[in-house]
Amino acid sequence: MKLILDFLPIVIFFVVYKFTGDLVTATAVLIPATMIQIAYIKWSTGKVEKMHLVTLIMVIFFGGLTVLLKDGVFIKWKPTVVNWLFAVVFLGSQFIGKKTVVQRIMESGVKMPEHAWRGLNLVWVGFFTVMGLVNLYVAFNFSEEVWVDFKLFGMLGLTIVFIVLQGFYMVRHMEHKPDSNKNEEE
Repeated sequence: MKLILDFLPIVIFFVVYKFTGDLVTATAVLIPATMIQIAYIKWSTGKVEKMHLVTLIMVIFFGGLTVLLKDGVFIKWKPTVVNWLFAVVFLGSQFIGKKTVVQRIMESGVKMPEHAWRGLNLVWVGFFTVMGLVNLYVAFNFSEEVWVDFKLFGMLGLTIVFIVLQGFYMVRHMEHKPDSNKNEEE
């Protein structure tokens, strides 16, 4: 459900673009859609993750430039800048603080050794870096329509594949509790 909510403004952006064929109009709708998403998250959970706030700020900044200057190049850069900012934050957490960002986010439900958390965190750094590069490649080497399709389907698909692969990594490194139902005579 969270992943769907995270991608809802992008779906709205996609639908508006498909109906209007205009990147500026789709961006003008994306900005309030993202604001409403954040307001709903705050209302329903009582808090907003920093990642959502960064995304909102970038949508307002790059989206605002796109609408104000009527130039889609700014909104095309937004996914790359957001991904690279996340990569920098995740990388910085390797050196600052006792826990990486990934560990802080997931450790309440998953127990893994320290080296596994650090490895997973670095994998996320790589994922965010590559996603930023792929976005730039698609944005500036293909048509605007292909980029809009990629922004929804490509980025969502790559994220889902990455999360599934991350699950395999985590299962390999998870610390399992001893089974308390086992017969002690064994």
